[in-house]
Amino acid sequence: MRVLAGIVGTLAATLVAHTVMSQSVPGVLRRVDHLVYAVPDLDGGVADLERRLGVRATLGGQHPGRGTRNALIALGPDSYIEILAPDPAQPAPAGGRWFGVAPAAPARLAGWAAKGSDLTRLADGARRRGVPLGPVMPGSRQRPDGVTLKWTLTDPGVSPAVSLVPFFIDWADSPHPAVTAARGPVLVALRAEHPRPELAREPLATLGIDLPVDVGPRVTLVATLRTVSGTVELR
Repeated sequence: MRVLAGIVGTLAATLVAHTVMSQSVPGVLRRVDHLVYAVPDLDGGVADLERRLGVRATLGGQHPGRGTRNALIALGPDSYIEILAPDPAQPAPAGGRWFGVAPAAPARLAGWAAKGSDLTRLADGARRRGVPLGPVMPGSRQRPDGVTLKWTLTDPGVSPAVSLVPFFIDWADSPHPAVTAARGPVLVALRAEHPRPELAREPLATLGIDLPVDVGPRVTLVATLRTVSGTVELR
């Protein structure tokens, strides 16, 4: 029976993915490298998303010097959810952890990374047009299997605890993390809310990002995921 249930689940997941991919994909979804879901505790965050999304995240690794560690859920071959949490084995850096990650902070969709290349040129161009993306910096972490991933990214530290403007990331020759992450849900929509939407729309438009921004009581990023059990909204 367990084998049969597993086969049915796999077929259902494949059907969901095929249905979504056969539809026209909004431009903003093609830009998503990963979503950052900040949680106060990694084990608790993984368990909560397993309950909501029906898949248990794959452990990622530590971010040396950043005071964080993560786990991943693939949304496709080149996009994923990063569950980002404080790392008990590291002290918090002097400037605080990116995205306001802290043991006392609530779980939330805190930001997102857009696919990028030639990031120095991209960041220089954005700065000239009034959108500071911060310096381009290297990053790395070691997977549990010993493989080291390396990347460059624009500075997520220039963003507040919840950011609607993405940071940009380039994996260069490293395998994309989604390849080895547990797979299940499919990202079908990404939008935002802001008390003054025009303040968010202007920098997004400057970067060529067509993220819908509606009026809302607070700055909020909202992702809609389709799972085999139905639609789930993360915010």
